[in-house]
Amino acid sequence: MAHTAPRRTTFAPRRTGRRHPLVATLMALPLAALLLLVFDGWETVATQASSVGAMLGR
Repeated sequence: MAHTAPRRTTFAPRRTGRRHPLVATLMALPLAALLLLVFDGWETVATQASSVGAMLGR
């Protein structure tokens, strides 16, 4: 196998740790809106929001 130069990443290294709850909420909102449109019900959105809250430990 040929020896090649080590790869350089052009992106900044990812931070480890937890996301801010607001960022997680903003990431979940499009999915909640999609579920609202597909299943046509507020119950689905409420369930999704509850699941996100449980993942965040709230």
